[in-house]
This record gives sequence, structure tokens and C-alpha cells, in this order.
Amino acid sequence: MQNDLSQNSKISTVPGHSISTHKVRKKRINSVFWINLLYLPALLLFCVFIFYPFIKGIAISFTNWDGYSQTSSWIGLENYKRMFTDSNIVTVVKNTLIYGVGSTLLQNIIGLAYALLLNQSIKTRGITRTIVYLPVIISPLIMGYIWYFIFQFNGGALNDIILLFRDEPINLLSMPKVNVWLITFVNTFQFLGIAMTIYLAGLQSIPQDYYEAADLDGASSFARFRHITLPMLAPSITINIVLNIIGGLKLFDVIIAMTNGGPGYASQSLSTMMYQTYFARQDAGYAASLGNLMFVIISCISLAALVYLRRREIVR
Repeated sequence: MQNDLSQNSKISTVPGHSISTHKVRKKRINSVFWINLLYLPALLLFCVFIFYPFIKGIAISFTNWDGYSQTSSWIGLENYKRMFTDSNIVTVVKNTLIYGVGSTLLQNIIGLAYALLLNQSIKTRGITRTIVYLPVIISPLIMGYIWYFIFQFNGGALNDIILLFRDEPINLLSMPKVNVWLITFVNTFQFLGIAMTIYLAGLQSIPQDYYEAADLDGASSFARFRHITLPMLAPSITINIVLNIIGGLKLFDVIIAMTNGGPGYASQSLSTMMYQTYFARQDAGYAASLGNLMFVIISCISLAALVYLRRREIVR
């Protein structure tokens, strides 16, 4: 009897040993070290295409490199001194802020209005959502040219309509106080669908119990929107505002297509000024300093907005 038990115990230990070995191997495969190795390809691409160019750009901003020659000279902070004494830099920074802040306000206000409307049970909401989102899939450069042919002085669609009521067309794209807002409008029109989609996702994730309780308490539509919808949409608002700020502050394609930054520096942004300084004037060192200024502005504003808005979010 004891021999049988001992033999059974020996036999039973064999599969136990194999199971324990399998667990050890599985533990090794699922360890944090091996999982973190999966990040290496993405980290390598980040270092090669983002981190290295960023560090290289900072180094170039301290030189007088023209962007093409094999040699350059170290000039220290001269490019930054030149930048802060440039008479046009105030206009360019102001335009950049208008593109960023203006587009953010318009996209979020109109996008939220569209989301509230298209979240209702209406027959054409599916096709309307598609129409509103459709401009997003068009290249910003193409979108800029489309609106350029609408606003242009000679033969523009808008001026063809204006000529029906007056003798002379209006050159809206050459008006410094107008063309900046026209560009902001076009940028808002194109990316309005993204804001609407994010807000729609946020609205559809709000529990209906809150609205039913508010109806029982006799709350008005505005009260429900103020005390339920807006607070519960705080994460969506955060995402939209941060994305819109970053996209607006680095706006480039629409400006190039509609005005090319003109007349003069009237509609220039930091991105278009950096582009023209590098390629048209062959002044890579100064262009790099402009790029660093744009990086600082975008980082400060977007991070400040992110921190402020995250503190106002409601944890459900």
C-alpha cells in the first residue's frame, strides 16, 4: 500500500513540475521588462524624427547657417536679439494668437451647438453629421485654395455676387484687419467636425438618469444644460480646447493658400514666417529661433489650458 502511494506521489509530481515550469516561463514572458521592450521601436522613431531635430534646431538657432552650405559660424544669442527687436514680430505673434484662440473659441462654441442639435432624434442627423465632418478629410492646403477662389478679388465667387449690388469688388484678402479673421473662419470651418464628433461622444456617454431626475425636479432646459450637460462634458471640453489651441497656433497651410502671409506681414503666423525666412531668405539660424519661440508659446498655452481644465473635470 505504501509503495503504491509513493509511486502515485512520484507520478503526480511530474505534471506538477511541468506546470510550475510553464508558469515560470509565462511569468518571464509577461514581465514588465519584456513588455517595455515593445516600446523601443516607437521610442527609436521618436528620437530620430522628433527629439533629434528638436535639439538640432536649438543648436542651429545659435548659428548663422543659411540652410544649404556645409559651414556655419557660432553667433550666440544674436538671432534671439534680432527676433525680439524685429518690428514685425509683434504683428506675427498677435496673428498667431488670433489663429489659435479665435479658432478654439469658434470651433468649440459652434461644434457644441452642432453636437447638441445632432444628438436629438431628427431624421437627417446622420447625413448632417457626415456633411459637417466632410471638410476634415480634405487637405488644409486644398481647403485654403477653395476659399481663396471664393474670396479673391478678380473673379471670386463672393465678388461676383457683390457686383450685382455695387460697381466695384472688395479685395477682402488684402485688408489686414479682415484677412486674419477670414483665415480663422476657414480653419474653423474645416475642423469643426472633429469638435462636433468629440462632443457627440461625450453627450452620448452621459447617463440619462440625471436628466430624468432633473425633469422630476422641474428643471428648465437651460438649467439642465448648465448643471448637467456642461459639467459632464468637461473631459470633452478639455480634449477639444487643447487640440484646437495646438492646431490653431501652428496654422500654416490655409495661410499660404489664401494670402501667403500678406500683404506684408499682415496675416503672417510664426509658422509661415519661419518657412519664408528659411526658404526665401536662406536664413536658417533665424528661422530656427522663430521655431523655438513658437514651441515655447504653444507649450505654455496648451499646458496651462490642460492643467486648468483637468482640475475642473468631474470624476464620474
